[in-house]
Amino acid sequence: MGSGSDDDVVGVMDMVHQLRAIAVELNLAGLRFAKAHGLHGTDVRALIALLDAERAGTVATPTWLRTQLALTSATTTALIDRMESAGHVTRAPGERDRRQVVLRVTDEARRLGWEFFGPVISSATECLTTFTADEQAVIRRYQRAMRTAIGDV
Repeated sequence: MGSGSDDDVVGVMDMVHQLRAIAVELNLAGLRFAKAHGLHGTDVRALIALLDAERAGTVATPTWLRTQLALTSATTTALIDRMESAGHVTRAPGERDRRQVVLRVTDEARRLGWEFFGPVISSATECLTTFTADEQAVIRRYQRAMRTAIGDV
């Protein structure tokens, strides 16, 4: 680490440990959701990736999902088949290229997700609104920096 004081190092390490604890708690929540709905942990990761793609305006194809989840083609196909059979995703032809397959999260999957994660999202939103706009900007900068740091692993 840098050349800060021992107190600085302890404070920084506490933030790293808090971030890890948050990641663990969110992962455990995802696993509880998966278990409650007969899903695999990878299914939950796929749903999150597909919802994030939708928010970003990204066309989610099986190849895109495979890349996001670092899966093989065969594993991705099995995942999509399983999620489609369970009614969590649909496959549809692309708007521009009808040969392309586009994945979408179903309304039922959204409802189940909101039913389970809605209270957590509401609590997080309430917590974050207690911070000033300047503090929220620092939090966003921290989150982006951490995603970059962790993404480099």
